[in-house]
Amino acid sequence: MENLFKLSERGTNVKTEVIAGVTTFMTMAYILAVNPNILGVTGMDSGAVFTATALASAIASVCMALFANLPFALSAGMGLNAYFAYTVVLTMGYSWQVALAAVLVEGLIFIVLSLTNVREAIFNAIPVTLKLAVSVGIGLFICFIGLQNAKIVVDGATLVGLFSFKTALDDGTFWSAGITVILAMIGTLVTAFLVIKKIKGNILLGILITWVLGILCQLAGLYVPDPDAGLYSVIPSAIVGTPASISSTFLQFDFQSAPVMEFIVIVFAFLFVDIFDTLGTLIGCASKADMLDEEGKLPKIRGALLADSVGTTVGACLGTSTITTFVESSAGVAEGGRTGLTAVVTGGLFILSLFLSPLFLTIPSFATAPALIVVGFFMMQQVKKIEWEDALVAIPAFICITSMAFMYSISEGIAFGIISYSVLHLCAGKGKKVSPLMYVLTVIFILKYALI
Repeated sequence: MENLFKLSERGTNVKTEVIAGVTTFMTMAYILAVNPNILGVTGMDSGAVFTATALASAIASVCMALFANLPFALSAGMGLNAYFAYTVVLTMGYSWQVALAAVLVEGLIFIVLSLTNVREAIFNAIPVTLKLAVSVGIGLFICFIGLQNAKIVVDGATLVGLFSFKTALDDGTFWSAGITVILAMIGTLVTAFLVIKKIKGNILLGILITWVLGILCQLAGLYVPDPDAGLYSVIPSAIVGTPASISSTFLQFDFQSAPVMEFIVIVFAFLFVDIFDTLGTLIGCASKADMLDEEGKLPKIRGALLADSVGTTVGACLGTSTITTFVESSAGVAEGGRTGLTAVVTGGLFILSLFLSPLFLTIPSFATAPALIVVGFFMMQQVKKIEWEDALVAIPAFICITSMAFMYSISEGIAFGIISYSVLHLCAGKGKKVSPLMYVLTVIFILKYALI
C-alpha cells in the first residue's frame, strides 16, 4: 500500500483512507437509486442501468487511483443524466441509443483532450482566487443539495422555502415527510457534534446514526413510508441480491437516427457541461485537501482527467450516462482521504453494491443529507483565503460563488466567474495579468449563452 499510494508521504494511513473511501461511497450511494430512475423514463431497463452505473463507477474510481493517485470517486453525473433523459430523449425525441452514442463520442473526445494539454491548460489558466471561489461555491451547492434531499428546503412562493410542519400535520404527511425532515435536522446536529468533538469518522458515523434513528422510528410507528411521495422503508427487505444483466444496454448505440449537426450539438452539450463540472470538482476538492501547489496547479491532473474520460467511455459501453468526478468526494477528503486508496475503497464498495443492492439502496436521503450539509461547512472554510480587500479579484470570486449556488450549477458558476474576471480586468486596464486562455474561455462562454 505504501509503495503504491505513498501514504506516509501524504500524511495518511490505511485506516484513514478506508474510512474516507467508505464515507465517500455513503454520500454518493444515492446515485445507484437515482440514476436508474432518471434513465428509466427513456425506456432503458432500470436494473441494467443500476448494474452499469455500479460497474462504471468502480472502474472509473480505480482508474483515478491508478492514473493520478487522488482520493476522488466518479459516477454518473447528476444534471448530465437529466439532460440525457429529459432533453435528448423526451424533449428532442431521440432514442436512448442515440443519447448513449453521443456519450460515447464525448468520452472518446475527452480521452484525446486528456492525453494532450488542453484540459490541463484550462485548469492551470484559472486564477488561484477563482479556484478558491469554486471550492466555496461547491460548498454552498452541496449544502443546498443536502437540504433538498432532506426536504428541509422545498419549492415555495419565494422559489424556495422551509418545509412546513403545520401543513404536514394538516394534510396527514407529518408521519412520513415530516419525520424525515426532523431526522435530517437531528442528524445534522449529531454530525456537527461529532465534528466539534473531533471524533474520527464523524461524517460516516453521522450517516449511520441518522439511518439507525430512522429504522427505530419506523419500528416504533413514528415513521410511515409513503412510496407515492418517494419515501420508502428504511429497513432493508433483504441483504444479498443478484446483479441485473446489462445485455439490454451493452453496446447499444445508434449513430444514424440523428442528423449530423444535431448529433454534434448533443455531443457538445455533454462535452461542455462535463469538462467544467469535472474541473470545478477537481479544483474544489483539491483545494480543500491542500493538494494544489504554489501556483494553484494540481499535480497529476492529466491522470485525473483521463480517468474521468475513460469512465465516461466505459459507462457508455455498459449503458449509463456520462461518468464524472463526484463533488461528494469532498466528504472523503474531509475525513482525511489523500491518496488513490480512498478511490479504490469507494470503487470496491460499488462492486460490492452489485451483490448487496437491497441494503445499499435502502440508505435514505435524509441520512446522507447531514453529511452533505456538514461537508458544505468544511468547503466554505476556503473563503478566508480569498483576497477580499482586492475588489478586482474578489468580485469575480463572489459572482462565481453565488452563481454556483443560485443557478444550481457548478459549470455556470465557473462560466460567470471567468467572464467577470476577464472583463473586469480589461476594464480596469490590467488585462495583461490575465492568461490568454482565460480570454479564449470568456469568448467561448459568451458564445455559448448567445447561441445555445
